[in-house]
Amino acid sequence: MKQVSAAPHSIATTLRGYSIEVHPGETKVVDLALERLDPGTEVFLTWIPGTNPMDMIEPAAKLHSAGLVPVPHVGARHIETAEQLECFAKRLAGEAGVDRVLIVGGDRPKPAGPFNNSLGVMQSGAFQRVGILRMAVAGFPEGNPNIPEHLLQEALQSKLRFARDEGLLLSIVTQFCFDSAPIVNWLRRLRAQGVDTPVRVGLAGPASLMTLARYAVRCGIGNSLHVLTENTSFAKLLVEKGPEPIIRVIAASAEEANGDALPQGVAGLHFFVFGGFKKTVDWINAQRAQ
Repeated sequence: MKQVSAAPHSIATTLRGYSIEVHPGETKVVDLALERLDPGTEVFLTWIPGTNPMDMIEPAAKLHSAGLVPVPHVGARHIETAEQLECFAKRLAGEAGVDRVLIVGGDRPKPAGPFNNSLGVMQSGAFQRVGILRMAVAGFPEGNPNIPEHLLQEALQSKLRFARDEGLLLSIVTQFCFDSAPIVNWLRRLRAQGVDTPVRVGLAGPASLMTLARYAVRCGIGNSLHVLTENTSFAKLLVEKGPEPIIRVIAASAEEANGDALPQGVAGLHFFVFGGFKKTVDWINAQRAQ
């Protein structure tokens, strides 16, 4: 990966307004989020296949009451019935004060119920009926091993059109990468297509090489896996410095283009905490303090 220097303040600047993921079933981690995160931070609550989505209600309410912004995951293929989705939406809005969700297809070969993809959930109107109009969908800078690239592009365009027609506030959260080039190139292609939807760039927080490789295999990010296995010096840098080398290149490309700390349309960075929530937040705070 090409190394590009960025202004000393750029790393700290790019970390403003970051978002982070937590597992709603890990009570101690949710409580730690209440203690460690700045008010207004978006906290994404993951939906693990096989778990009850209603288990997100209580942690989402706790986060909301503490001044944080809960963003529950909605896995389209995990939803068992339309009634379950309606109940989930009502409880999120009514009991937990949720005003935004991330809708993804869901890591399941066959749907558990009536929804095959995220667009179907959006079109159901379940969230619109309870006043949840902020919706995020997934972006794939390195593609998706289970979906051809042209179908990924068509699906994203369909969601963008639906959101525009329905007056939804749509954003995109990308899959994590260990290489900056796919991220920068994907963002450029998106903007060249006239898409100005806000994007959160997904990154893995600091973790061991084995952990990073395991999640790369599980999530199907083949190009990034090659970076870890074939570029040993850069892989070592990722382990020692966390995602700083990737952020530095992204920041430098933005500064070259428009003098900003982030590329045009990027709302912030989104952290997957494969190495642990505390380790990731400690790393972020250390970088912001420099």
